[in-house]
Amino acid sequence: MKKLLLIVPSLHQGGAEKVCAATAVALKPYFDVHIAIFDSKNIDFDVEDIPVTDLGLPSRPGKLAKVLNVLRRAHRLKRLKRKEQIDIAYSFGPTANLANVFAGRLFSRKGAKCWLGIMSYMDMDSSWLGVFCRKADRLLCCSETLRGMIEKKYACGCAYTLTGFFDIPQMQALAEQEEAELPWQDGRILVSMGREDVVKGFWHLLKIFSLVHDKLPDTKLLIIGNGEFTDYRKLAADLGVSDAVYFAGLQRNPYPYLKKGVLYLLTSYWEGFPNALVEAMSLGLAAVATDCMTGPAEIFDGKYGVLVPNMGKDPDMDAAHIEEDERNTASRVVSLLENEEEMARYSRLSVERAGVYSKEAYIHKIREWSVD
Repeated sequence: MKKLLLIVPSLHQGGAEKVCAATAVALKPYFDVHIAIFDSKNIDFDVEDIPVTDLGLPSRPGKLAKVLNVLRRAHRLKRLKRKEQIDIAYSFGPTANLANVFAGRLFSRKGAKCWLGIMSYMDMDSSWLGVFCRKADRLLCCSETLRGMIEKKYACGCAYTLTGFFDIPQMQALAEQEEAELPWQDGRILVSMGREDVVKGFWHLLKIFSLVHDKLPDTKLLIIGNGEFTDYRKLAADLGVSDAVYFAGLQRNPYPYLKKGVLYLLTSYWEGFPNALVEAMSLGLAAVATDCMTGPAEIFDGKYGVLVPNMGKDPDMDAAHIEEDERNTASRVVSLLENEEEMARYSRLSVERAGVYSKEAYIHKIREWSVD
């Protein structure tokens, strides 16, 4: 059985972290899996009894400290690879990729195979991406669009597409495990999920929702994700929708909350492959998403959800300022919610599309590549 080392900054909340944890569990029957993290604080994902090594090198402020951190992480990873006789080292995201490349691959072609996970369009801005293309055995891109961009920009011959995967029966079972505690007993709930991060465009979300709520007063908005959301709570108050908006915080099992929704609304300016969008679709939520750099357009494929224009990336907490794109998106959401037949059709299409991203296909690709 080949030894597979998965490298990720932490097992705290986040898309790359979630994919790493799910990958570890899915591949356990086929590989001797080990996980390396830089910081063991606030572990949120259950990796069962898979061995986890904490390198004890969390992120540090300052340019010099960051450079030294990369070198220290690489040194400890190199020792771990040798000790465990790793065959394949697969890292997730730019900081983990840097450590993986430096841990014996930058100046040497010996040792474990080096697989680097490109998890976001933002990774395109990395000055190291050209080095990654030259030094990796495989560059695994979270979307086909992103793979194409990298191939074109860097003439990269080792880029492959590997989207996330979703165990729909398991998610549906988790959705039934418990009852989500919400402040409302009725109404139609719109849902969005993600950590408090400017790229998620939550100010757009709140302004769009306020317009929808004006037209359809029974609607509510549920936001699931880690963060204080202080500025967004104030914006909701300024918009006059505080009583209709609930910030549920980080949920280890978000599926009972997602299940409460009728429509998932994604307003991100940047995404790689938005796992939360597919998770919501797997539970039958109709989906509306911005046409951000990568992700939603590929998932919707022209028919599985409603794509709306990407909106501004600069935070705007002025409740009196509503952009035209926000008004148009709100109108599209209202139109969808008012049409029961269309909502039912998109609900069916959501489940159908989510089924394409199966665990079996994901496992098959990795097992196939591991023998090259």
